[in-house]
Amino acid sequence: MKLSFVIPAYNEEKYIGNCLSSLIEEIKKRPYEIEVIVINNASTDRTADVARAFFGVRVVDEPRKGLTIARQKGLEETDGDLIAYIDADTRMHPKWFPKMEKIMFNEMDVVSYSGPYRYYDAPKYYKIILELFWKISAPLGYWMSGYTVLGGNFVARKEALFSIQGFDTSIKFFGEDMDIAKRLSKLGKVKFDMSFFIYASSRRFLKDGIFKVSWLYAINFIWQVLFSRPYTKEYNDIKY
Repeated sequence: MKLSFVIPAYNEEKYIGNCLSSLIEEIKKRPYEIEVIVINNASTDRTADVARAFFGVRVVDEPRKGLTIARQKGLEETDGDLIAYIDADTRMHPKWFPKMEKIMFNEMDVVSYSGPYRYYDAPKYYKIILELFWKISAPLGYWMSGYTVLGGNFVARKEALFSIQGFDTSIKFFGEDMDIAKRLSKLGKVKFDMSFFIYASSRRFLKDGIFKVSWLYAINFIWQVLFSRPYTKEYNDIKY
């Protein structure tokens, strides 16, 4: 079974190097075939150059800016049976691969496996608030909806993604992951596991405020579950 990583990246020259270093270090320990694809999504900085410096990493240029456009481009470029989507500011945890393998290699009724973020660069009080937010909201939301996907940390079966025609590219940013979760749930189990986490930057919370961003995530989650559309239409200059 081949695994493909897709990493959308818009102006991520400061983060993509650490992301790829962390990922490649863990890939070296795996005995099966893995490919890594960075979708350089209309970047105006050195994102593509930094990514291409890593042996074995394939960079695909997508000039049409948009997170879902980049995710869809990645899906179309992959060769893997399983597609893992992570963000350009993430870093792998050593237990990520063993947990993914246990579920996706053995439980064939699971079409998607996802988990939360933990923040490597947040101030201490931010970490406390954000971890509390995840511990309360994610299990509650998963229990209420029966499906949850975090766009920057999930693995799905390629066949399932193609069966639902991939990502809705009309969605700009917020709500895109719950849209994919809802549609995948019609094909099989969409599993969310709080212990299947990946490290991520807290930059969005530091820039726009912890309560504002948490509210945006929460309201768009609810809107997708109830009305099958995001509440927020635009979010300017967002990094992926």
